[in-house]
Amino acid sequence: MAETRTGHCLCGGVSITVTNPSHELGACHCEMCRRWTGLCTMALGVAEADLAVEGAGNVAAFRSSDWAERCFCRVCGSTLWYHLTIPGQTVTHYVAAGLFDDLSGMHIGHELFFDRKPDAFAFAGDSKKITEAEFLASVASPEE
Repeated sequence: MAETRTGHCLCGGVSITVTNPSHELGACHCEMCRRWTGLCTMALGVAEADLAVEGAGNVAAFRSSDWAERCFCRVCGSTLWYHLTIPGQTVTHYVAAGLFDDLSGMHIGHELFFDRKPDAFAFAGDSKKITEAEFLASVASPEE
């Protein structure tokens, strides 16, 4: 039987079920993520086929870049996920870790925009550190 993780927003208007989740969380320290969540985004990468959403009518989206949109609950404002809009991506949704009912067994596997991280905090453990330039190069179109 496939492993699943469930969760929901603050008001319960949006519920999620993730099938076959990774146990690796990612953190992003970019300015947009800090403004969106209040510190940094902590999320679980999920393929679209592995994400089931109930209450999709309560999901609102803000197109924050040429390659992604940020989704939130239109009722309570909870951060839901960062959705990549680049064609051909395997992992398309980065679901906010705070939505999940249970985070046991999870660990931070990578930190994006590590060179932009505020000095006020640091995560314990060893994770891959990816700079702003490295991340932007990974999402650049071939024509650029």
